[in-house]
Amino acid sequence: MKNVLKNHTGFYQLAKLSVLAVFVLFLSSCCSETKTDETETVELCQSDYLTEAEAVQKLNEYSKLYSNAEEWELRADKIRKNIIQGAEIDKIPSEDFTYPIKVVHGATNEMNGYSVENIALEIRPGHFVTGNLYLPETISGKIPAILCPHGHWSDLDNYGRFREDMQYRCASFAKMGAVAFAYDMLGYGEDIGHIHFDERALNLQTYNGLRILDFIHSLDYVDTDRIGITGASGGGTQSFVLAAIDDRIDVSAPVVMVSAYFFGGCNCESGMPIHKKGDFETNNVEIAASIAPKPLMLVADGDDWTKNSPTVEFPYVANIYKMFGAEDNFDHAYFGDEVHNYGPSKRNAVYPFMAKHLKLNYQNILDSTGIVSEDFVVLLDTTALKVYPERSLVLKPTPW
Repeated sequence: MKNVLKNHTGFYQLAKLSVLAVFVLFLSSCCSETKTDETETVELCQSDYLTEAEAVQKLNEYSKLYSNAEEWELRADKIRKNIIQGAEIDKIPSEDFTYPIKVVHGATNEMNGYSVENIALEIRPGHFVTGNLYLPETISGKIPAILCPHGHWSDLDNYGRFREDMQYRCASFAKMGAVAFAYDMLGYGEDIGHIHFDERALNLQTYNGLRILDFIHSLDYVDTDRIGITGASGGGTQSFVLAAIDDRIDVSAPVVMVSAYFFGGCNCESGMPIHKKGDFETNNVEIAASIAPKPLMLVADGDDWTKNSPTVEFPYVANIYKMFGAEDNFDHAYFGDEVHNYGPSKRNAVYPFMAKHLKLNYQNILDSTGIVSEDFVVLLDTTALKVYPERSLVLKPTPW
């Protein structure tokens, strides 16, 4: 079943068939075990859970479990169900998915060729997601939408959804003709109601993403067949996890995150057993690839856990797309001399990919020489982007 969350009724029928419940007790070590019954052990895969050599060996083992697109689809379905069960998405009450989303409208900033509206979404009673909705200057017919989660950047001058790179990419997507939604991670920014390092952060944050998709689908100007997602670091994790479990995502571009040996160092990425359970095991490379044959782009750099991508992660994913005959739907970019960020070169790689697969007007962000120019973007200060200007931000919400 490719789409397990598109229809909530079908999703909860599937949930009834899930295996025994998994109760996870967070431990400070990168890998911990907890018994769920006398026969089953759940293992958390966190941070650099594998060595680089072990990761290559694991991918070789995984590749022997399928030999064609149909067999990969069966494995991808197991990956998908394991995320839903491991993150306990199947235990979220059905009424939490049917609660009518209430939108709190803050200030709107009219910019050069786009606008930025500050909004908060009450996705269940008392549970808010705060963010910024970037819109094209004019909307004609149905337009694509791009979700833009952020990563674990916690310095006040370089923080969360307010970062310069977030403003540049969201404004550029809007200038190309899409609605882009930049939103706070759980317990970040204006979300003072949660603690980001909560041991159930993966469950809560994924729920946020699913409800954001509900909100995006409710907008009458959105083409629900053209929805993308992209983010860097922890935002990259959100991108590939959400794309894996919800078929409403049509294009995914996780940046500087997809690694065969690194599983995410925060509870919001790997604090619940979505990678390993019983005799089933996978990693973030396969989770990212589970969107196949839909468009996927991986972006890597030479200074973090994605440094081996040209010889390890990229070829593995490329082979999966080759089995579908969908090579044109997989793209990748590697910046060996760069560091862990969503900087200009990485944005310039993602822009044409999103434009191609979401049918955006890429020409709108090119200068007279045909080069991407973000000069039209006016960077706003944090206060101008807040839904609640008087509210203090959550600062340094994680201990790392």
